Amino acid sequence: MNPLTSVKQIQRINARESDLGISEEASWHAKYKDSAYVYVGGFSYDLTEGDLLAIFAQYGEVVDVNLVRDGGTGKSKGFAFVAYEDQRSTTLAVDNLNEAMVLGRIIKVDHCGKYVKREEEDEETKQKKREARGVCRAFQRNECTRGDSCKFSHDEKRAAIEDE
Repeated sequence: MNPLTSVKQIQRINARESDLGISEEASWHAKYKDSAYVYVGGFSYDLTEGDLLAIFAQYGEVVDVNLVRDGGTGKSKGFAFVAYEDQRSTTLAVDNLNEAMVLGRIIKVDHCGKYVKREEEDEETKQKKREARGVCRAFQRNECTRGDSCKFSHDEKRAAIEDE
């Protein structure tokens, strides 16, 4: 479905709920009552975590901004997950910022039902996980371009053993 069509449908649902006097517990927002995260997409790659914090703090206390970045380059991918201290703020943000114009782009803001923040891992834990997944086949052919962001091991001794 076209994102703008989805946004317009959400706006119609909100207007209809308001016209009918539907309670907060019966609203479509109630489905997301256990998540204080919202998805934000379609914004300029130039926006930083601080910019997102400034925009979203209008509707409640922001406790986390996860700006998704490319693993290799570190550049923004144009979407993020924002967490509020309480779930009521997510409803305000979705209702007021969805389809808002930010730096010349229309952004999409929606609830996240099952978002779980990935915890930062230390280098030792990352290395153990890579080793458990096995040796990178592209690395064995000297073709891996992912470097440290590769999910697999680049251990030359293990690669030689697995080749035999």
